[in-house]
Amino acid sequence: MKQFRQIIGAAILLTVASTSQLAADEYDIAILGGRVIDPETGLDSHRNVGIRDGKILIVTTNAIEAAHVIDATGLVVSPGFIDMHAHGQTIPAARMQAMDGVTTALDLEAGALPIDKYYDDLAHEGRPINYGASVNWAAARISEHLGIEPDHELTWFLDKFNEPRWQNEISTAQQLAGITRRVEDGLQQGGLGVGFLLGYAPGTGRKEYYRLSKLAADLNMPTFTHARFLSVLEPESSFEGIAEIISVAASTNVQAHIVHLNSISITDIDIIRPMISGAQQRGVRITTEAYPYGAGATGIGAAMFRGSNWRERTGGMAAHNFDVGGKRLSEEEFKYLQAEKPETLTIVHFLDEANPDHRQKLGASILMPGGVVASDGEAWMVDGAPLDASVWPIPENAWSHPRAAGTFARFLRLYVRESESLSLLDAIERVSFGPAQILQSAVPQMRYKGRLQPGTDADIVVFDLNTLTDRATFARPAQTSDGIRHVIVNGTILVADGKLRTDVMPGKPIRNNVQ
Repeated sequence: MKQFRQIIGAAILLTVASTSQLAADEYDIAILGGRVIDPETGLDSHRNVGIRDGKILIVTTNAIEAAHVIDATGLVVSPGFIDMHAHGQTIPAARMQAMDGVTTALDLEAGALPIDKYYDDLAHEGRPINYGASVNWAAARISEHLGIEPDHELTWFLDKFNEPRWQNEISTAQQLAGITRRVEDGLQQGGLGVGFLLGYAPGTGRKEYYRLSKLAADLNMPTFTHARFLSVLEPESSFEGIAEIISVAASTNVQAHIVHLNSISITDIDIIRPMISGAQQRGVRITTEAYPYGAGATGIGAAMFRGSNWRERTGGMAAHNFDVGGKRLSEEEFKYLQAEKPETLTIVHFLDEANPDHRQKLGASILMPGGVVASDGEAWMVDGAPLDASVWPIPENAWSHPRAAGTFARFLRLYVRESESLSLLDAIERVSFGPAQILQSAVPQMRYKGRLQPGTDADIVVFDLNTLTDRATFARPAQTSDGIRHVIVNGTILVADGKLRTDVMPGKPIRNNVQ
């Protein structure tokens, strides 16, 4: 069936291209001679691409002319990468991601609240790449349990890590009604689904998760869930947390997306992966994502790293598994930060990539059939404060997880060029068409993303597969990827010959149409 779809799709694409050639012989931008990849139709061949007014008008073997010509000889021309899990919703973070080939960065795991204010604030500032967010269920819960109004800034959420009520209390009927109202309002305002940070509020009632998932299903909106538990031990294991997501998806028919499968599984992916696959084969609407690193990041005071036996539950983690500002922590530093500064962002090393068994487990998450790649990247900090929006390039002393800079180049380097675990076509599907396909039934804008076809949005990345690599490291994360030659967002050149333009803000909001 997939082969038939690809053959028919390619035929349609070439037919449309031929027709477009008759109607237009000059374009705003022409990308000439590149290896053009379109995962939806299966196209992987040398073509010329013509762009006008923010749209792709033609993909053809014929010669075309344009006001601006990009010579893509020897390069790959791909749909722009779509990151479904990008907490770094700042201008510097978006620019760094553009240098990694990302043209759309969405915060779907945590999301935002209030939704209208999030979109208004970002639109006022402008963004270099497309942006959007789900509705932040955790913020709604904090608001109802603590009696305060939410703020969409991530720092507002992190500051609440020392407040146990919202993390561990079952909601009263009145609180649940308030949470539901806030979430529904967010969906009506254009939120891209519901983001469930269950792992940060493990004491949440199961009925609450079910009720709000059913609300999403009734509105044909997806959910994005950080599983309730982080543990290799039972009860309350990662396996149980994933099983909860599957059972709620099966009973409500909601489209449920499991975030960062690699980190939430710790070392239990070999039993969690077949459980998910079995549910998918039986028609449960489950999708997954992972990032190509053996380390995650969060606030150091998160609930998953508290309690008398959290070390045993996470497979023997200790203070030295935690990295703040590029430095592994001592026990004294860890205890101090948890008690006094629980909002402190930390990198958590949950797998040792030098260990072959751990590399296999990481690969099992990354290569999950039908899975996509997402960064889970954060904003950039200098001396504990967010980087100013006007700063570019990001200074060498800025700190974040290296995934905020190199996720997509690293994925393509490791799994296409070096290990040959995936074909280029299949890999590009995981970073472009795959995310668009997950979202498009709820978010019609995404039907025009993740594709390189006439009529779709001109979000395009041109890169050199032979030199493509991530340079960001845990010690020096503020380094852009190499090999990304050109990035086009909504028909505007954002990266030209490897240099980012700071004089343009072509990013547009991505919102649902529930209103």
